[in-house]
Amino acid sequence: MEKDCGAWINLLSHRLKARLDASFQDLGITGVQSRVIFYILAHCGEGPVFQRDIENVFALSRSTATGILQVLEKNGMIRRERVAADARLKSLVPTQRAAELNAQVRDCLREADRMLTRGISEGQLQLFRETAALMLRNLNEWEKGCCAEAAAAEPEQEGEESSRQNKPRTPCRAVSRTVSGNNQEQKGETIRC
Repeated sequence: MEKDCGAWINLLSHRLKARLDASFQDLGITGVQSRVIFYILAHCGEGPVFQRDIENVFALSRSTATGILQVLEKNGMIRRERVAADARLKSLVPTQRAAELNAQVRDCLREADRMLTRGISEGQLQLFRETAALMLRNLNEWEKGCCAEAAAAEPEQEGEESSRQNKPRTPCRAVSRTVSGNNQEQKGETIRC
């Protein structure tokens, strides 16, 4: 059976994660942590980097980003510093230890990308990037549409219109069900919001 696009993306993601985790094991960080450190180091000179930036760039939930950043802080890779303009905000500041690992992290990420794209022409890579960006846009639109349908289905009481804007979006949920036919069971998928 031929793999669908999602299966290929999942396979590539798991293999790359495992490879990066193994590469960074000696440095005491994971592949995901290395990318977060690399991002903070690359952007801290442009202005403060906040947790919400990490959440947005890496498409992470707040709790996942919090967990990653707590480990990096515990391991002495970053510090959280209060911002003078708003005491509620804390910027993510790389430590000297993170700066010392920067070259190794950069080289390892470049090597992983080189191995991942070996034997692929520049034209094929450009097509892949464009296709991946389109797939991401499609998923974002799907989520927005699905969540908009869920929000529209919720009963709205008088005076709640402004409070709805502050509520978190209802996430889309995939619900699996079994479809019976011709004495064979086939798995089908129904998407519900």
